[in-house]
Amino acid sequence: MTSGSKDLKQTGIFLQNACIQHRYIRNQDLSNIVERPERLRAVNIGLAAAVARLEALMNPESVEDPNDLAAALGKMNFAESNSTSGKDESGAGAWKVPIIKSEAKVDILHNAAVKFVHGDIDGDVYLETLQKWVRESAEKISQGDSEIPEGYSQGDLYLCPESLNAIQGALGTVCEAVDSVVASSPSTSQNLSRAFVAIRPPGHHCGEDTPSGFCFVNNVAVAAAHAHLKHNIKRVVIFDIDLHHGNGTQSIVWQINEETYRQKLEQEAGAPPEKPGAQIYYGSVHDILSYPCEDGKMELVQAASTSLHDAHGQFIENVHIQTYTSEEHFWTELYEKRYKRVLHKAEEFLTTTGGPGDDVLFFISCGMDACEHEYASMSRHNRKVPTSFYHRFARDACALADKYAGGRLISVLEGGYSDRALISGAMAHLVGLTDVPEGREVDEGWWSVENLIELEKGTKKRRGGRPSLPAAGSTGRGWIERTLAVLAPLDSVTASIVSSLKAPAPVSSRTLRDRSRVGSKTPTPAPSPPRPTRAKAKPRKSGVPVEVDFVEVRVKEEEVEEDGDESSDTEGEVHVHVQAEMKKLPRVILKLGPKAQAATGEGSS
Repeated sequence: MTSGSKDLKQTGIFLQNACIQHRYIRNQDLSNIVERPERLRAVNIGLAAAVARLEALMNPESVEDPNDLAAALGKMNFAESNSTSGKDESGAGAWKVPIIKSEAKVDILHNAAVKFVHGDIDGDVYLETLQKWVRESAEKISQGDSEIPEGYSQGDLYLCPESLNAIQGALGTVCEAVDSVVASSPSTSQNLSRAFVAIRPPGHHCGEDTPSGFCFVNNVAVAAAHAHLKHNIKRVVIFDIDLHHGNGTQSIVWQINEETYRQKLEQEAGAPPEKPGAQIYYGSVHDILSYPCEDGKMELVQAASTSLHDAHGQFIENVHIQTYTSEEHFWTELYEKRYKRVLHKAEEFLTTTGGPGDDVLFFISCGMDACEHEYASMSRHNRKVPTSFYHRFARDACALADKYAGGRLISVLEGGYSDRALISGAMAHLVGLTDVPEGREVDEGWWSVENLIELEKGTKKRRGGRPSLPAAGSTGRGWIERTLAVLAPLDSVTASIVSSLKAPAPVSSRTLRDRSRVGSKTPTPAPSPPRPTRAKAKPRKSGVPVEVDFVEVRVKEEEVEEDGDESSDTEGEVHVHVQAEMKKLPRVILKLGPKAQAATGEGSS
């Protein structure tokens, strides 16, 4: 898939470090917490790999010696916040990608776009309440209560004292991306036509005042309102490709369209003219069997199945994901004949409302939890898409944006929870958002399982928090080394923030067994630890080294606390406690005395 070389649109990446601060602190059992800060590292790996692959494709003559990491580091091109350097005006020269490390934030109580979406006629009730929940979260938890009030889902909503920083940072970053894309011009140095915004917590389940499904504010809806209020964008297209229906976004879109339609009817009846309201198209591809429709509630299932166009001022299309039996079946039967309907209906919306114009802007709510590599527990109805969907859908959406909006499109991270789903999805999607000159072809094998395994091994953190850098000449994979070079500055910031935000261990009266020195004449024998019935170890005291070998559990639960290492592997988090889905259980050995004693087969049956 290539583009003409005369008008290659430039794509920027927007990151926000404050988004890492939102975390679960209710207790230290993180085994069921999938919306986690480490998601952003997985996304960064995928983005870095995409940059590495695209650089080699765009600049084949300038590919470094794969063993010369120093040269690769020297050629890194990161655009700092509010700077968007890119390729030169003629399109010639080295291809570059702007990476904007945003520091933008909004005050949710004093921002017009936030109030437009989440405000209330009688005051900012929900927004003030949200601030109160965040402010009181630590105190509530310390008293043994939940920081989330009764009546809201305790399983998929959580807050901590830093959550407001993450929420306001996410909103500030997506609004900054809107500003950059809408204000872009070929005649200026700021020439971004597209953006991918990696933020959390996600937003598409949050309605006007109804947080749910990990979402507390609706990032994309606020960004659309910002574009309307600040840049006079009148027509907005929102594609939602998350596994789950964006019930919050659709509800907000409905209210905005309803108000614009009422205004239109009143003016037709003789009311004085007002500034035209926004018209928004919402098109979603999702699994009707999954959240929020999994319980079969009539109003939610009906909303997630709505298809309504130019009636009552609404423009909404919902398409349900089906199980595919082969790649050919997916692309020829499902994608071409079913899923692309959301693209066709978007084009009908734009044609009906005036055709191409400077008042049009595109968004993608990009959830990657429909990916074939998502956790089985998340994709339990087997409604998935191949990874290349994130590439091809982006190409098709960009083509539509080129035709109707001057190419202006902003994609915003929503869901996606396993590391492999996020890595592969982010990689494929950024490649899809990038124009490639004629005569050069993207290889969808870049995100094959074999290459993903190679990437996961190369970026997996070892002790000390550093990635596993291959020895010079050991892999012959220059793109892995280049990926590590692009990832390095992002990884160091992410790791430092995550490590500084670890929740304190709860007060415990439990103590470790006596640590008699090796060679002591009268060592205190270690008691024989019972074999637990559940594979769940208590957090260990810091500074006590633990060896994990997935064979069987031999651990005394009083003696082990959580490792506290925030780094993750590529198949999910590796903790001392054992994930519920694991078939094998870890043998945990405490190095507290002579190794011969620590490694005995005590407790075995």
